[in-house]
Amino acid sequence: MRVGIVGGTGKMGAFFKKVWEAEGHQVQVSGRNTACTSVDLARSSDMVVVSVPIRRTVEVIDNIAPILTEGQIFCDLTSLKMKPVEAMLRSSAEVIGLHPMFGPTVASLRGQTVIACPERCSPDTEQAVLGTFINQGARVIRATPEGHDRMMAVIQGLTHFSTLCLAESMRRTGIDIVTALRCTSPVYRIEMGVIGRLLGQDPDLYADILTLNPFIPPVIEELRQALQNLEEVVRRGDQESFRSFFLRNAEAFACDRERATRETDAIIEFLVNS
Repeated sequence: MRVGIVGGTGKMGAFFKKVWEAEGHQVQVSGRNTACTSVDLARSSDMVVVSVPIRRTVEVIDNIAPILTEGQIFCDLTSLKMKPVEAMLRSSAEVIGLHPMFGPTVASLRGQTVIACPERCSPDTEQAVLGTFINQGARVIRATPEGHDRMMAVIQGLTHFSTLCLAESMRRTGIDIVTALRCTSPVYRIEMGVIGRLLGQDPDLYADILTLNPFIPPVIEELRQALQNLEEVVRRGDQESFRSFFLRNAEAFACDRERATRETDAIIEFLVNS
């Protein structure tokens, strides 16, 4: 296929340019400083992929959607799916929303997860697009756009929000981070590493993830309630209530505790020996 990536000069667009080129496709890109424009790609590509910041995605889609025809495929690589897919469906093209659950610094698709929202496409088109990811070792999970955004409110929204709150809380205590890191064992270095990794990324990306998903505010309210409940238990020094709090969550995560222990043990072993 002739694949056109709008925003293909960015990090994620450049990553997927290599992905499709590895499958033998001809790939062209457009960006702020390229002679080729998004309109040019829309007119000349078999598949058009939008890879721009979340808050610009619908605008970019709306600009090229009227150009696309029934014989083309329209995709995006955005962390939200409802509004981008809705916008792509205003075109005449086949539509598959895509969300790579990783950043562009990974070495390859092997072991990574891509969530796909095939909304208007033939089985052959779905296989052609998603088969590329599977061929290169990725796991593809299918979802509806609404189901995706509801899940991301927890998977991304809750985890990023709580990580940022943890960083803010540590900063507000006035603790010296360098000294704190020297006091950590490997398991706490993993938790500190999650904070450091997030804070080393683009703040605009996380702003979009947290502010543009309509399902995140109710999830944050659940976090607020959880914090309040646990705070009351801790302030009372109520060991039995704490035990109940702990065990009901241990039961909820029973399906994953063994995997989590095994994988974090492997990470700890690596840190100890590195």
